[in-house]
Amino acid sequence: MAGQRRDAEHERIWAELVATARRTVADGLVVGTSGNVSARIGDLVLVTPSGVPYDRLTPDDITGVDLGGRQVLGTLVPTSELPMHLAVYRTTDARAVVHTHAVHATAVSTLVPELPPVHYMAAALGGPVRVAPYATYGTDELAENMLRALTDRSGCLLQNHGTITYGTTLDQAYDRTAQLEWMCRLWLMASSVPGPTPSLLTEAQLAEVGERLRGYGQRR
Repeated sequence: MAGQRRDAEHERIWAELVATARRTVADGLVVGTSGNVSARIGDLVLVTPSGVPYDRLTPDDITGVDLGGRQVLGTLVPTSELPMHLAVYRTTDARAVVHTHAVHATAVSTLVPELPPVHYMAAALGGPVRVAPYATYGTDELAENMLRALTDRSGCLLQNHGTITYGTTLDQAYDRTAQLEWMCRLWLMASSVPGPTPSLLTEAQLAEVGERLRGYGQRR
């Protein structure tokens, strides 16, 4: 493939990307080679290759494309979900994207058009998490449906498919995925109890949490 020369930053980010991909398996968010992870460096997008188990990826397997999808690093075929990743990078300030087939989140995606706001961490993703209508994996239609669901959000569910989240770092994108799966599991558990229905947060309550989260964490 024609392309760029890899450098120390590419290798460092690739190592972080592979570690994140392996974490999705270890934490039960994907099975086998399902799901994918990417990170942006300037106009270069490093992305997991298609159909390769994450525990087999090595530093020599670095795979990168430009924002138009042209492969510029490596020889392994990029993930089939590349259109979704590139759509996120073209329309947001994302520097990392994580896509999983997390079981509780996927279950919720088959039940409702939006994850009910059962916990305040929904505010960390911009508000109630929407479900993008189903489309075949790897298609531009799926990427377009995803973008609509991501409006003013940093994560969404993909109907009968899974999750996608983004962030300014791989750690942030992964944390948002894990939080989304946890919220889906929480709602499924609460809504399965016979009798009472789960109490939900209001828009005002979520907005207040959103303001507080802006100052959350350590300050340097």
